Parts: sequence; structure tokens; C-alpha cells
Amino acid sequence: MAADLVSCLLFLFLFSSNAPLLARSTHIQCTPTERRALTLLREGFTDPSGRLTSWSGEDCCTWEGVQCHNRTGRVTKLDLRNPYHLINGDRTAYERSCLGGKINQSLLLLEYLTYLDLSLNDFQGLEIPHFFGELKSLQYLNLSFASFAGEIPPSLGNLSKLEYLDLFADSFSSTGPRELRSQSLEWLTPLSSLKQLNLGFAKLNGVAGQWLQMLNMLPSLLDLRLHWCELQGLPLTLPSINFTSLSVVDLSENSFNSVFPQWLFNLTGLTELYLTWDFFSGSIPADFANLKTLRVLDLSDNLNLEGQIPGFFGNLSKLEFLDLSANNFHGDIYEFFSGFSSSPNNKLESLDLSSNSLIGELPDSLRSVKHLQHLDLSSNSFWGSIPSSIGSLSELRKLDLSYNMMNGTIPESFGQLSWLVDMNLMANS
Repeated sequence: MAADLVSCLLFLFLFSSNAPLLARSTHIQCTPTERRALTLLREGFTDPSGRLTSWSGEDCCTWEGVQCHNRTGRVTKLDLRNPYHLINGDRTAYERSCLGGKINQSLLLLEYLTYLDLSLNDFQGLEIPHFFGELKSLQYLNLSFASFAGEIPPSLGNLSKLEYLDLFADSFSSTGPRELRSQSLEWLTPLSSLKQLNLGFAKLNGVAGQWLQMLNMLPSLLDLRLHWCELQGLPLTLPSINFTSLSVVDLSENSFNSVFPQWLFNLTGLTELYLTWDFFSGSIPADFANLKTLRVLDLSDNLNLEGQIPGFFGNLSKLEFLDLSANNFHGDIYEFFSGFSSSPNNKLESLDLSSNSLIGELPDSLRSVKHLQHLDLSSNSFWGSIPSSIGSLSELRKLDLSYNMMNGTIPESFGQLSWLVDMNLMANS
């Protein structure tokens, strides 16, 4: 009996110690159907740099950009994002690395595909295929910077599991701009699992005033980016707010011609808010103080924002980036910096108040934003000397006080700014 027990334990030990080896020796390969589907997909592409030369052989799970489920061998991920980014790079090398051509409908044979990324390629005005709406397992779809054009297919609204959708329509194509557009956003409303949505540069000027109501029906939405979509007509109120989970909102460079809408201040989980160049007008409402979790606030280039800059920004204890440049703010900034004086644990790192109509001397309370790395107060009408308290900003890297009416001498405390790499004091007295 004891011998049998020892044998049993020995067998279990050997089996468990060899488990990794057994797993390796029984590697699951992709199915012939899915291998053929990917082969047809590759044949439809143009691939001048040969990025898909690995797409040969029996096991498509080992091909570049293809990922399979480790137990079933079914293709779950297709990452064909162009690895060569044009920014600060060589255009010729970028264009050579682009995939293009046609997208074969064989993609539908990948029934378990959850992730599809074709971003940063150049499909030269190809319409987004309607059959993408039949990829029912998709959770992630990224077609950004890929020169797709035409009407966004409403069939994308059939992707009930979709969590990430990026159709950002700008591109690096040298053959000219491609217009991606949508006449209605009603197709978005069934996407109840959607967490991130980017339709930047897509032309939405035909969606009238219903676009916000459509987006408000997405209860899981965390990140909304509608940069430069030619949107007009911003409702000031909503009957109810469903997208309260929003953390990031980018509505910049549209044409709202409005005061700030009241519903905005119910989004108390916002961490980033970009409303630049939207033609907002009036003063900054005190309701902004409700957005306690804000880290980034950009209200620049609205031109008609006016009044004195309020002091409640200092109560936003998580605020790191504040841009109020190129507006029509006037008066002094004593109240503004006093707000930070009463919040010694503020985290502000970047402040841009340039190109306004601000006046007066710079206050000693400037020292209260002790984590500031970037300060731009240029193109205003400040006068007087630079306060010696500037030396307290020990993390300052960039300072621009140009085009004001300041005078006097540069204080010796400048010598304490050991991180300063960029300073502009031109066009003063």
C-alpha cells in the first residue's frame, strides 16, 4: 500500500515538473481556414517594404502582427499598425512602410477576432468596408491616420462588444487630404460597451444638433475626442446626463459660438478637458470649481472669453496644465495667484496666460506655484519689475515674459533657477 502511494506521488511530481515541456510540445496551430483568410488579406494589400513577408508557412499564429488564442489556435488579434511614425522621421521611409490597397472580405472568416489595428497606413481614400460591422467579436478597432474616406458605415453600430473605436481622420498621406464624414451619429447608440471614441477630423457638420444626445446614450464612455469635426450647435442643457463616467473630453477646434454649457459641470470625473478654439464667450463660470479631478484644462484661443481670471483654479488640487492663452481676459492676476497661495499642495506644472489684456505687476504670490516648469505670460501689458520670488520656482524650465511693459533689472534670484533652459524677456523696457 505504501509503495503504491509513493509511486502515485512520484508520477504526480514528474507530471507537474514536465507540464511546461508538454505544453510546448503540443503547440496549437491556426486553422487552415483562418490561414487561407489571412493569405487572401495579404494578397489584397500593397506592401512596398515587405512587412508581411513572414506571412507564409503552415502556422499563421507565428506571422508578424498575428496573435492566436493559446488553447484554441484561433486568431484573436491583428496588429498591422505601421511601426514607422512620420513625426520627426523620413517621409520616404514612412511611405515605404505603409500598407495600402484593398481589404479582403476574407477577414470575416476570423470569427474570434477581438482586436484590429490598421492605423498609420495609407489606404488612399478607401471607404471603411461595410463588412467591418459583421466582425461581431471586435472589442478594439483602430483605423486612425490611415487615409480612409467617405461615409462612416453605420454598420459599425452592430459591433456590440466594441470598447475602443479610433477613426481619427487626419493622415500623413502626400496625395492630399481625405474626407471622412458621417451624416448621423445614431449608429453609435447601440455601442453600450464603448469606452474610448475618437472621431477627430471626421466631418460631422451634417449631424445638426443631435450629436450630443447620441453620445449621451453611451453609459460606459470614458474618453471622447471630437477634435476639428466642424460641429455646430452646442446644447446648453440636457434632460439627463448618462455619460457621467467621462474622464477625457476633447471638443477643440469646432464652431460652437456659445457660453459654457451647464451639463459640462456635471462631469465631475473629468481629468482632461480641451475646449480650444471653440468660440466660447463670456466669463469663466465658477462652476469650473466643481471639476475637482481636472489635471489638464485648455481654454485657449477662444478670443471672446473675457473678464478677470478667477482665483478658484487654485482649489483644483490635481491641476497640472492650464492654458488660458489668446483670449480677452483683462485686469491683474493677484486674485488668480492668491488662489494658489491658499493651496500650498497645488500641482500646477504648466501655465499659459499669454496673448490676453492682463495688466499690473507680477505678484510675489507667484512663489506659490512651486512646481511650475513652464510659465508663459507674454504679449500682455504687465509692468514693473520681475519679483525676486521668481527664484522660488526651482523646477522652472521655460519662462516667457516677452512683449510686455516691464522694466527694472533682472533679479539675482534668477541664479537659483538651475533647471531653466529657455528664457525670453524681449520687447520690454
